Amino acid sequence: MATQQPLVLLVDDEQDLCMLMQMSLARMGIKTHMAHHLEQAKYFFSEYKYNACITDLNLPDGSGLDLVRHVTQNHPKTPIAVLTAYGNMDIAIASLKAGAFDFVSKPINQQHLQQLLGKALLVPFIDSESVSSQLEFKMLIGESQPIQKLRESIKKIARSQAPVFITGESGTGKEVVANLIHQLSNRREQAFIAINCGAISEDLMESELFGHVKGCFSGATQDKQGLILAADGGSLFLDEIAELSLSMQAKLLRAVQEKKIRPLGSEKEIDVDFRIISASHQNIEERVQHGRFRQDLFFRIHVMDIALPPLRERGQDILILAHHFIEQICREWGIVTKQLNNAAQALLLQNYFPGNVRELRNIIERAITLCDEEFIAPSHLQPQSSYTTLVKESNEKSDFIQITQAQPLDAAKIPEEGLEQFLENVEKEVLLTALNQTHWNRTLAAKKLGMTFRSLRYRLKKFGLDTED
Repeated sequence: MATQQPLVLLVDDEQDLCMLMQMSLARMGIKTHMAHHLEQAKYFFSEYKYNACITDLNLPDGSGLDLVRHVTQNHPKTPIAVLTAYGNMDIAIASLKAGAFDFVSKPINQQHLQQLLGKALLVPFIDSESVSSQLEFKMLIGESQPIQKLRESIKKIARSQAPVFITGESGTGKEVVANLIHQLSNRREQAFIAINCGAISEDLMESELFGHVKGCFSGATQDKQGLILAADGGSLFLDEIAELSLSMQAKLLRAVQEKKIRPLGSEKEIDVDFRIISASHQNIEERVQHGRFRQDLFFRIHVMDIALPPLRERGQDILILAHHFIEQICREWGIVTKQLNNAAQALLLQNYFPGNVRELRNIIERAITLCDEEFIAPSHLQPQSSYTTLVKESNEKSDFIQITQAQPLDAAKIPEEGLEQFLENVEKEVLLTALNQTHWNRTLAAKKLGMTFRSLRYRLKKFGLDTED
């Protein structure tokens, strides 16, 4: 059975440009119609079913953004891309926010045009696959209202090529969501590359992202492919993007805008096609105001945004996830699957979970280790002599949440030295313990404590423990 020839609508008042695009797409086996006015384009949409549309922003009788909104509202399964003047990123971002699938800059780059249409024509195919819904429930576990809303947002965002910015507390699953967006998109056949910007030193970050050529610096004995190029055709996830230095932010901005990179030591630029998905648990708008994050980069990556709910707001999802982790861990360990007794379930539902899903999995793994019986009891979920309490630092502007171990509430005593001094003593002791356990390797200590390197260094300076100053 022959495959039906795709039909694309080209909308631009420059007839020569339309004919140029028409010839280019004809070589791809794509049939096209041409419209030169906004109302003419709307009429064509009422008469034909298009697989995709490309529109200029400046039309004689209106704006291409009006057509984007019209198509998004009335023909939501038809991806529409916009033509923008070279370097006019503000308009490009506005079109993405209005619902455009992607944009291509003038003068037309034939390679980018063909890449764009190639991906746009995959969107309906992906939407029609039943595997999409199965993937959502497999990767994003839960039935709560916040998770159902999150699934709907992810499905809409996955259809676009727009940059995505994910916010949420540590442990809420930002990388899982980023990967799901990739898996539901038309880029899923290509690589999903994830990198934690807070885990790589500034000296190595440029080489990691952009790569380098042999001999460009001492120790570079061979060419190295950067992570951006590794994500060519796919998606690049930058977790904790706020940790990038200002100089790296400038280089990343150019790569995102121009879709070109230059490896360290190379004189040639390389075309690269990737979708950027970024995340942070920090307030980046606040960092922009204080000059610690570039405003232009913030606007470029903050086109589509997703806020992940903390686990404590997901109700019965806590138990659904707990049972999932129990089955997963017991299967990996090759042991009989255990169960949570009623008291253990009640205890989990009462927990605040400052570490969110990551903390829940750690609790379950520890409980399975301690439990020799069939049923997991409350005593297996936490040490008997300690109680998890949440403490927010009042002397810092950051949203860092610290967990301390204290006596059970019914046996708690008011510290003689006062609450603030007591908490500082506890924090200092925890820091020293982590440093001693890692032989004063601060990078490993930060990872062990679940914080960024910069956050750890701030605290070391606070208590006079920063030996490198």
